[in-house]
Amino acid sequence: MAVYSPERVTLEGEAIATIDWDGRSGTKYHYWVYDIGTSLKQAAGNYVFASQTEPGRYRPIYVGQTADLSERFENHHQMPCIRQHGATHICAHTHDAGEAARRTEETDIIQRWNPVCNEVGATAQAR
Repeated sequence: MAVYSPERVTLEGEAIATIDWDGRSGTKYHYWVYDIGTSLKQAAGNYVFASQTEPGRYRPIYVGQTADLSERFENHHQMPCIRQHGATHICAHTHDAGEAARRTEETDIIQRWNPVCNEVGATAQAR
């Protein structure tokens, strides 16, 4: 099983935890966990909006990738769904291997977890 260990991404505040999100492929992706609203640095990366289900345990609500983690997430196209489903944290890491690699990771995690606010999750929930 491969483990992807990228860089920490925060500018303000410290990560409150780390988490390894498993992909459908068996790859583990290492993320730092931050409170929603933490300012992240300008870098390409992947992120997971999650809710804390118990201390140290998280449920993914939305998985994504971006060319700039410092962009404000308040205007995210799925933010109403993310809020409705109780996101408490954003898990993030940098990823400088290009958009195709970020999308591969995003898809791998989505296919494993089927987050409720990703299109796959939204479609599955509507059925």
